[in-house]
Amino acid sequence: MVDYIPRSFGTHDGSFHADEVTACAFLILYDLIDKDKIIRTRDSLVLDKCEFVCDVGGEYVHENKRFDHHQKEYQGFLSSAGMILKYLKQSKIMDGATYNYFNRCLVKGVDAIDNGRLNLPLGTASYSSVIACFGPTRYTESEQVFDTGFHRALEFSLGHLERLLEKHRYIKECRSSVKEVMKQGKDALIFSEAMPWMESFFSLGGKSHPAKFVVMPAGEHWKLRGIPPNAEKKMKVRLDLPITWAGLSDKELLQASGVEGGVFCHKGRFISIWETKEQVLKALELALRKGKK
Repeated sequence: MVDYIPRSFGTHDGSFHADEVTACAFLILYDLIDKDKIIRTRDSLVLDKCEFVCDVGGEYVHENKRFDHHQKEYQGFLSSAGMILKYLKQSKIMDGATYNYFNRCLVKGVDAIDNGRLNLPLGTASYSSVIACFGPTRYTESEQVFDTGFHRALEFSLGHLERLLEKHRYIKECRSSVKEVMKQGKDALIFSEAMPWMESFFSLGGKSHPAKFVVMPAGEHWKLRGIPPNAEKKMKVRLDLPITWAGLSDKELLQASGVEGGVFCHKGRFISIWETKEQVLKALELALRKGKK
């Protein structure tokens, strides 16, 4: 009979990747395993004792808590990270909205990179590449050095997941405020305090909403920011700020706009900053008027 180790996590030894590191971090985040029961080995007799086994073992069996994706029998696109995320949802440990958020913000990319379905452009530093950098530079290092790197990567991953979860909760907290402002059906969403708005805006039907700009506090100032056409094109805007404002600041922006208090306008014409609410609303009115010409 196998001696079962509750709250334990087994994965392969040697080099590591973002998928099993992230899978491990998720299980810690949701208090399903203990950090002092992480076992890195390819010894099947040892792995058989572990409660969770990820990225090794040749099995993907949800009920048995076995999450490997390397065997030819598995034809899906998940890595061990995606498998664990799906497990958390199916086990009702994580709700659907949180699952979708983590998948969209992180895990889909980890899965795609680990399975060779995504090749990033040269010079792009992905989360997966950062995790890989925690590994030793020399391939001939001892297993102890690889283990140390794994645990350092795990702490980084866990911290990242904690911050993402905190952000997700904040977005949910602000969702009702975004909904109320959207109900006004105006050309701009005007908020009295700074908050995350874009995710809620598009999930609430923002793609068909008439708003062109967002106005809200930005530290001691106020910002006028263009709204993207949809959730997939976040660096595009429905209406550019006036071309005569592009790249200007202070007195030059005043001269070009005729509005006092201009701090700067980005050369990409998607955002500008103004000193007061009264001034940013004047800038908004001017931007909308020029956009209708």
